[in-house]
Amino acid sequence: MLKKITGFGLAVLLAGVPLAGAEPTVDEIITKANSVAYYAGDDGLADVTMTITDAQGRERVREFRILRYDVADQGEQKFFVYFHKPADVAKMTYMVWKHPGADDDRWLYLPALDLVKRIAASDKRSSFVGSHFVYEDVSGRNIDDDVHTLEATDDTYYKMKNIPKDPKGLEFAYYFIWIDKTTFLPMKAEYYDERGEMIRTITALETAEVQGHPTVLKSEVKDLQRNGRTLMEFSGVRYDVGLKDDIFAERYLRRAPVQWIR
Repeated sequence: MLKKITGFGLAVLLAGVPLAGAEPTVDEIITKANSVAYYAGDDGLADVTMTITDAQGRERVREFRILRYDVADQGEQKFFVYFHKPADVAKMTYMVWKHPGADDDRWLYLPALDLVKRIAASDKRSSFVGSHFVYEDVSGRNIDDDVHTLEATDDTYYKMKNIPKDPKGLEFAYYFIWIDKTTFLPMKAEYYDERGEMIRTITALETAEVQGHPTVLKSEVKDLQRNGRTLMEFSGVRYDVGLKDDIFAERYLRRAPVQWIR
């Protein structure tokens, strides 16, 4: 699925750079796309406005800040999400420790209950705080979880087909991702069930170069089964801001690091 199609932390894929003039291999395409989508700079932050629209056209808007810290280049990462608005989710926090090649650790703090909830690995495909994005979309799907093949290519995109190695607990049987051949940003993803019916899409609607890094500034996910959609708009995107590893700790779920979430 579209790893980090959220320009940075939220909303796909994946360090090797092919030689000039050479056609990249499947592994090079996937690895480069993951690098561009998730490892821009050593860290990053952004403010996000998320508009959730249900099948009846009713809208809910949520605003939050997302922080990202790379423990190792192309390796372990940590994410922290702090909700500002509306009142019913204000001060809610979500944290991920991403482990390439293994299950990620995820926590959610619910201030109304003063409860820190550990999110099980089996729940990674559950809705992210009521939106049409899922928890796994925030930090991205591990590239080793799928078998990747190059389905097609044209002047603009590499079209990759991705089949889960372990389909247990997944709502999709396979998915396609379109990766920009110039920037290596994942630009679109389509998810299909076992009957071959498209059930979900994620699309990058706006991109820009930020501090020399190709970045998605607006993305949308559509639920084709229930007809809902969620739009994510990123502002104030910055990289290499000097985040430290120690703020991505469970004790900060209840007391968020003020200097980074204002």
